[in-house]
Amino acid sequence: QVQLVESGGGLVQAGDSLRLSCAASGRIFSSYTMGWFRQSPGKEREFVAAISRSGGGTRYADSVKGRSTISRDNAKDTVYLQMNSLKPEDTAVYYCAATTGWDLTKARSYDYWGQGTQVTVSS
Repeated sequence: QVQLVESGGGLVQAGDSLRLSCAASGRIFSSYTMGWFRQSPGKEREFVAAISRSGGGTRYADSVKGRSTISRDNAKDTVYLQMNSLKPEDTAVYYCAATTGWDLTKARSYDYWGQGTQVTVSS
């Protein structure tokens, strides 16, 4: 089992930045590829970003590419999502997730999920 706890969400204005954190406990953190997803009311959960076990590989959704950076600190069992130039359409609950699978953009590939943190961007 892996327990994931997100933090860092909040209410910000368009153009602001936020850094989300996800602290992991349980099994060996470095064994898992980590991902960030988001979900807004009435919409399906969508992929945001993923990072390989070593941190050497990353992948982003087109909607956040160039504005966001995913990183991890395996010594601290934590994954981060730095989001810049936030837009109102970035408003959602953001979830981190852990997987040993390969289809990183699909929520069904992930084995463990956090409870989510709300990000609200006002215009």
